[in-house]
Order: sequence, then structure tokens, then C-alpha cells
Amino acid sequence: MTSLLEQKTASQEARKRVPDFFIVGHPKCGTTALWNAIRRHPEVYMCDMKEPRFFATDMKAGHKPGYPQTLEEYLSLFDAAKPEQRVGEASPSYLTSRTAARAIAEVQPNARIIAILREPASFIYSFHLDLLQRGHGETEKDLRQALANEKFERVKGVTERRYTDHVQYVDQLRRYHAVFAREQVLVLIYDDYRADNEGTLRQVLRFLEVDDTPALNMEDANPTVRIRSVHFGNLTRTLRRGQGPVAGAAKKAITGLTSRRFREAHLYPLWKRIQYAAPRPPDEQLMLELRRQFKPEVVAISEYLGRDLVSLWGYDKVR
Repeated sequence: MTSLLEQKTASQEARKRVPDFFIVGHPKCGTTALWNAIRRHPEVYMCDMKEPRFFATDMKAGHKPGYPQTLEEYLSLFDAAKPEQRVGEASPSYLTSRTAARAIAEVQPNARIIAILREPASFIYSFHLDLLQRGHGETEKDLRQALANEKFERVKGVTERRYTDHVQYVDQLRRYHAVFAREQVLVLIYDDYRADNEGTLRQVLRFLEVDDTPALNMEDANPTVRIRSVHFGNLTRTLRRGQGPVAGAAKKAITGLTSRRFREAHLYPLWKRIQYAAPRPPDEQLMLELRRQFKPEVVAISEYLGRDLVSLWGYDKVR
């Protein structure tokens, strides 16, 4: 198998641009909104494919059809970038991945890394809803049972990372600090981002060494919702993608009989109203149990970053 370094040499000879910066995660921490905002900046180019996941070779999602499989395919995502633009991408799986940090450093040792961390219990609650919404390997609607299933899968030797792996913040950052200088890694806290979207975005632009003075347009993206039926969601997702002969024929018929404007104005909103609802409040007893479980991790990341996240996230009141 050709190494990334050998692929990089071949790509450089073909004059391919290597990204300058990476938004590495986490999901449900504002990465989509940040990606949407940064990509509008005239001095920045971000590929249209959000989450190429190329460097997360240890995670199954990175090997799905449609994702770049070689470095040349990956770098081709940035062919439209202008020479003077900063080039970047956003793949939230990179922070959880155990291979991404070193693989990125091998291809771009001068990369700037952007990570966003969120209070663990609220992250897990939101991430569970997101997995259900997107049909990414989760079918259990009850979070407590989903967490129990994760423990059972570990006993059976299943290594796919879901909930608890995502909140091992110190280990994740250490992987990046092992291959990048501290000044190359910007760690943001989700609470700061929610409290001051514009200020956080300007901080990111300064970190990328581009003009931070233009008017900014921040939009809430990828809101958390509750899926009404997992099975109905899987069915409608199959139909929308045209997967299989029956779904393909149905999609062809719908697109043939309706205009894109009609579908976007009427069919898609109707599908969302049928499929999704506002999320129910989390189970406060379960949230307390999760905070007790992850308090040592919050204490550790507070010490690691030199910031009192224990108080910010309310863990000083957790007994």
C-alpha cells in the first residue's frame, strides 16, 4: 500500500493544494455553523463536501462509497481554491479518530487545528438524537438503553466509537499536541461559541491569519431534533436517495412529476414535519449519572487547558 507521504509527493508534483487548516470536531458542537460561516470569507476556501473524513482511517465511516479513497482524490476537493486563499475542511470525526492527528501531520505539518469541546452529558444527549436523525448506526431511541448497548458491544469486541469515546477530551487533544505545536491548535468551548458567535468566529479568523474585520453572517445549523420513527426515517431516507430498484423508480417518478422548487417548498418541509419533532427534555436523573461518570474527565481537561470547566459546566455541584 502506498504511504501518505508517497501519495503526497505525487500530488505535489501534480500541483495539488494541501489544506492549511482542519476543523476536527466534535459533532453537535457548532462545527457545521462554523464551516458555513468560514467558507463565505473571501480569503478562505473550504471544499463543498463537509466531512471528507479522509484521515479517519480507523473509523468505518471513512470507507463508505462516495468518500475520497486516495490522497489525490481527497486533494482534488480543493482544486478550485485560489492560490492566495487559505484552504480547509471540517470532519468532526477527526477528534475521536486515533489515526487522524498523525496522518494530517504527515501530509501537512504546518496545519492549523480547530477543536470544539462541549459539556459531556449534554453532548451525549444531543449526539444520540443526531445519530437517530441521520441513521448512522443507532436505532435505540432510549438513551439509557443505547448507552447500555454500547457497553455490551464492547464486551463482544465491537470497536465502533459512539458515545463515551467522544468525551475523552484529554486523550484526544494529546494526540494533536503530540504532532503539532500548541500554537497550531485552537481549542474552543461550545458555551463561549453559543454566547458569542461573532466573537468566536473572529477569533478563528485571526487564528487562520485572515482578515477578521468583514461583516459576518452566523446561522444556526444542524439543529437538534427528535425522530418520531426510526423505521419510517430509514424508509424515507432510502426513498430520497433512490437506493435500490423500487426506491430508484419512486424517486425518478417524483422528480419527473414535480419541479425542484415545488419539492423544496412543499415536499421536503412536509417530510420534515412528519418525520421530526422538537426534542423531549433529557432525563435529568440520567444526566446526573453521566455527569458523575464524567466528572474526572472534566477535572482532567480543566487542568490540561488551564481553565475552570468544572465550574463553567456545573460539575462543582455534582456529588
